Amino acid sequence: MISIDDFSKVEIKIGKILSAEKVPETDKLLRLSVDFGEGSPRQVISGIAEFVPAPSTLVGTCAPFVTNLEIRVIRELESQAMILAVKTESGGFSLISSSPDVVPGSKVS
Repeated sequence: MISIDDFSKVEIKIGKILSAEKVPETDKLLRLSVDFGEGSPRQVISGIAEFVPAPSTLVGTCAPFVTNLEIRVIRELESQAMILAVKTESGGFSLISSSPDVVPGSKVS
């Protein structure tokens, strides 16, 4: 269990996926370019490729991301946020999406 103070430290914002492509020589990684309304997009490396057979279908999707994690280097690529998704015990997968009317960078509360 965590306290509400711990949870309040997590910054979740809506990001609009501008591009999505498989990371070469990997089975699980996608490289996303995501607009958070900050002037320039952030790069997000995510292990969701096995659930997204056609990464281009993610383009234009608005989804929640944790945006205040320390930058993580994965396969020599910087990941500057983490996408939120649902994975069930039976192997089901779903991205959590928001209305396209929500402005990129909007805080989830």
